[in-house]
Amino acid sequence: MSSDESLLLESDPRPVIHHRRGKSGSRSFGSFSAAGDVKDAGDCSFHSEAQLPWECHRPVSWGAMELRDAAPFEISGANTRHKSVQFDDVALHEDSARLIYINDPKRTNDKYEFTGNEIRTSRYTFVTFLPKNLFIQFHRVAYLYFLAIAALNQLPPLAVFGRTVSLFPLLFVLCVTAIKDGYEDWRRHRSDRNENNRESLVLQSGDFRSKKWKRIQAGEVVKIFADETIPADMVLLGTSDQSGLAYIQTMNLDGESNLKTRYARQETASAVTSEACDVFGVIRCEQPNRNIYEFTANMEFNGIKFSLSQSNIVLRGCQLKNTDWIIGVVVYAGQETKAMLNSAASPSKRSRLEGYMNRETLWLSIFLFIMCLVVAIGMCLWLVRHKNQLDTLPYYRKRYFTNGPDNGKKYKYYGIPMEAFFSFLSSVIVFQIMIPISLYITMELVRLGQSYFMIEDMDMFDASSGSRFQCRSLNINEDLGQIRYVFSDKTGTLTENKMEFRRASVHGKNYGSSLPVVDNTAAPDVTPKPRWKLKSEIAVDSELMTMLQKDSSREERIAADEFFLTLAACNTVIPILGDGGFTSCGTIELHEYTRHIDYQGESPDEQALVSAASAYGYTLFERTSGHIVIDVNGEKLRLDVLGLHEFDSVRKRMSVVIRFPNNVVKVLVKGADTSMFSILENGSESNNNIRHATQSHLNEYSSQGLRTLVIASRDLSDAELEEWQSRYEEASTSLTDRATKLRQTAGLIECNLKLLGATGIEDKLQEGVPEAIEALRQAGIKVWVLTGDKQETAISIGLSCKLLSGDMQQIIINGTSENECRNLLADAIARYGVKSSNGGHRNLKHKTDAGHIDLDILNGSKSLSFPKWNPGKEEVTDTPLALIIDGNSLVYILEKELESELFDLATSCRVVLCCRVAPLQKAGIVDLIKSRTDDMTLAIGDGANDVSMIQMADVGVGICGQEGRQAVMASDFAMGQFQFLKKLLLVHGHWNYQRVGYLVLYNFYRNAVFVLMLFWYILCTAFSTTSALTDWSSVFYSVIYTSIPTIIVGIQDKDLSHKTLLQYPKLYGSGYKQEAYNMQLFWITMMDTVWQSLVLFYIPLFTYKDSSIDIWSMGSLWTIAVVILVNVHLAMDINRWVLITHVAIWGSIIITYGCMVVLDSIPVFPNYWTIYHLSRSPTYWITILLIIIVALLPRFICKVVYQIFWPSDIQIAREADLMRKRQSHLQPWQQVSS
Repeated sequence: MSSDESLLLESDPRPVIHHRRGKSGSRSFGSFSAAGDVKDAGDCSFHSEAQLPWECHRPVSWGAMELRDAAPFEISGANTRHKSVQFDDVALHEDSARLIYINDPKRTNDKYEFTGNEIRTSRYTFVTFLPKNLFIQFHRVAYLYFLAIAALNQLPPLAVFGRTVSLFPLLFVLCVTAIKDGYEDWRRHRSDRNENNRESLVLQSGDFRSKKWKRIQAGEVVKIFADETIPADMVLLGTSDQSGLAYIQTMNLDGESNLKTRYARQETASAVTSEACDVFGVIRCEQPNRNIYEFTANMEFNGIKFSLSQSNIVLRGCQLKNTDWIIGVVVYAGQETKAMLNSAASPSKRSRLEGYMNRETLWLSIFLFIMCLVVAIGMCLWLVRHKNQLDTLPYYRKRYFTNGPDNGKKYKYYGIPMEAFFSFLSSVIVFQIMIPISLYITMELVRLGQSYFMIEDMDMFDASSGSRFQCRSLNINEDLGQIRYVFSDKTGTLTENKMEFRRASVHGKNYGSSLPVVDNTAAPDVTPKPRWKLKSEIAVDSELMTMLQKDSSREERIAADEFFLTLAACNTVIPILGDGGFTSCGTIELHEYTRHIDYQGESPDEQALVSAASAYGYTLFERTSGHIVIDVNGEKLRLDVLGLHEFDSVRKRMSVVIRFPNNVVKVLVKGADTSMFSILENGSESNNNIRHATQSHLNEYSSQGLRTLVIASRDLSDAELEEWQSRYEEASTSLTDRATKLRQTAGLIECNLKLLGATGIEDKLQEGVPEAIEALRQAGIKVWVLTGDKQETAISIGLSCKLLSGDMQQIIINGTSENECRNLLADAIARYGVKSSNGGHRNLKHKTDAGHIDLDILNGSKSLSFPKWNPGKEEVTDTPLALIIDGNSLVYILEKELESELFDLATSCRVVLCCRVAPLQKAGIVDLIKSRTDDMTLAIGDGANDVSMIQMADVGVGICGQEGRQAVMASDFAMGQFQFLKKLLLVHGHWNYQRVGYLVLYNFYRNAVFVLMLFWYILCTAFSTTSALTDWSSVFYSVIYTSIPTIIVGIQDKDLSHKTLLQYPKLYGSGYKQEAYNMQLFWITMMDTVWQSLVLFYIPLFTYKDSSIDIWSMGSLWTIAVVILVNVHLAMDINRWVLITHVAIWGSIIITYGCMVVLDSIPVFPNYWTIYHLSRSPTYWITILLIIIVALLPRFICKVVYQIFWPSDIQIAREADLMRKRQSHLQPWQQVSS
């Protein structure tokens, strides 16, 4: 699934009641107590948008919890605030509706405005591949630079190298990339061809006939069988189920494996059979858009107009499950289907270090320009000085002096100004590798190798889900070693997102304090009767179970009955019945028939609640579009479903209207406590006591980290039912503002409710989370948790995962207005002496706020009693701060005038916990840090509501959890559990950063030392831009002679073992402190490069000063010497020697000798046989040895001095590691000797 779709899943901003999705993008109505998050609205996973009533007319901003009339949007990685949100207007109006004539494709597309069903995901065609691919590749400025160099070398006055040779490096890079791109696009073409040529049954001339997908058009009627894939977006007309029910699996669309229900309207279902479809009518639907969780339309059929919603449409890519067949009419085809509209690529990210590398490349360009200018000026001065001798000098001649027709004519001489200009351009060609084109390919290969070892790391393999670590982006491996802020979701990321029903408050009484496991298949009754066995055992409260078994008319028993009926009925869970069997009770010959049952829910909360109801004797085992059947302690209870108001972020509750067999109509409601207590009836003192007791129980559940939900109901009178049905029908068929009208309709019945009780669901912490957070904190990484849970629940989880400690000063910002939020922030800033980022105390955009880093291990109290902060009390303290802020406050704070205050306060706190936040607010919090600091950010989450946060952060990590794969598909890296983040950052991140940082510096050095050697030579040859090296040696230098060791070291080298890095998390700080790559290291490297190039050039010059050695022999010596020098230089810096490192380092020197032997054996080359003459002389070998020693001696001395007197943390840890290894090797010998 694409990033656009993923972002859509969690960020659809319009208020929706019908089929609103949950955290995973699914519809969910599980346990919750307050809303605000797409995922954790209140205390559970629900939907994908949030809105406050007063927010309807606020301007669009990060703080807004709803963006009125806005369509799905994208969040780019740009730093510009508020401009990175893009909206598409998909509001449906009568005049803009799309008309689909059922079974009449010609009339539907009479104006040829609709696309066919053929799709194309490929980027190129056979004709456009070459120009388009080259255009894309030349977006890299370095490629344009080398293209210009190659073009200059084709001009006769500037032909320094052979014309073919000069093209080799660029052509090699372009061809490698083009082959890779071509292969990937060929695979896309093959996939498109297979997809477009699939076949489905289409109604043609009264019969269903096979037709290729690419030929299907809007308006055609299509028949799909079980386990087949849907070819286009279709409105259901009928199914094999008499009630029009169908089950689909949307894994190909949103990654979720749970089954979803879709319905055909009863008006059309009765007219559809397996062999025929006598449905003719017109559908008015909205224009194509990316929102896969909303569909607004109506249908006219047999003079009747009725509404269509998301429940009546099946989308392309979904599979039909547990249904024999369905028949539907195509409304969107091909590129207009919602799946294809969501197929855009994720926003590309570029590593921070690569940005710095471009800065240094600019400096190298300046050096290149200066060197070329020196050569050009030197040439000009030399020509002026010798202008009267040009006819007799060997390098320059004005005329031909040979006998023949050219005698006396002008030679290749263009005058002093032009000669100087040509000399400048020729110098650019000679010095071209000063800008290392090979560095781009090297970095890609190194990152690929690093990714392989991260993927193969079995310490990051999740055995429970069978998922390996995934590298979905190869551009930002090294950024993992520079992270300063981690923004984490809670549910499913820190917790398992496997809900277990733990506590219940029924009629003001608390149950579940001690929950013995009850075998729900056991039965004392002798008479066989249907029983149900759940997939997993549910712990039940014996006291509550006993009370439910009593045949009592007491108010408490009635409330408990309605309580569990609501849990069983108020949901969209699908019961899946399994095979039956018999279970025996002890040794007695009594048998009981048992049926296995499982629930497919779009939210783990819903599954937990329905499973709990089943454990207590209220088993939902049948669901159709019009009714549900519940087994109440062995008796079947059929309930007619008159209407359903699904969860949305404005109401923060869900309700279902049920008709009982005795014609009593009830509305059953469950929702967040903040939205439920305000709509309860104001009754007697008894009711108030129940209300206060329930509120107390909710607080208790929240303090234990449970996810809470309030249950209520009421009877509907005939008048209320009639009014509601009339309004409901009108709102359902509306093409404009349908969601708002449905929300208003729900308000008619969601009032004066009778409180039944509350639930508490446990979402356990994942294994290793506390240890991982503690290690990250010791590493200097600040962990912020952004969740939609209640404040109490979030604090409890924060304590249990060691995010919060008892010695922290807790600052709570719960404002209900802009002024209140401003005052709370100002009071906190004043009390704790927080310095303003605008006051000149610090410039965080260019300097890391190191003053607030505390890498020490926390040893504070584990007490649950936090120090509380009272606004207005002026008392400065050194106690570590913990900021806790809710989504309502962020609505007002994430505006420009309050952002600075929030930033100052938040960055001064050790912990920040944001509760009840919407997905757009999550992205806003991440952007708050990104836009105001240079610190690297990482966002980690598992659900659709985390996508915007993941894409906004510098590094996005997806968790392969219970909520589908939306977060994974939008992420840069993916893994099975949060605890793997510890090794990913502290070990692999550290290694990758150290390797790539050194790799870039070494490549700059390697090419610069070669270029400077040529520069010194040109200065000694009358600025003539001649070269002592052969053309092939210059080309092979960075491509063959020295490339392999660089790649191997970039993949394999390790400065510290993984055990040491995990044992001392503080060592990670070298990454965000930029110790491995910074401007100072660059300049030191360049100074060392100048020295080595001088030694490299002048030692052979002085050694062979009085000899008769020719220029090509000297060039051969320089070639061998520079290759050996740079490889020995690399060997000095290697931290971990393994076999492949030895092979790469020393093998490259051998390969260089081999290539030179081959080149010197070709008679047509001017350097013919030089290597054979040189190698016989001892002077040759002594000269090379002298070059290596003299060139590297200053570097060696500096390294020794620094390691002795100013060792870094990494060097100290390496020495300690080596000492431990030596001791472990010596112990066996000591034991033997003793």
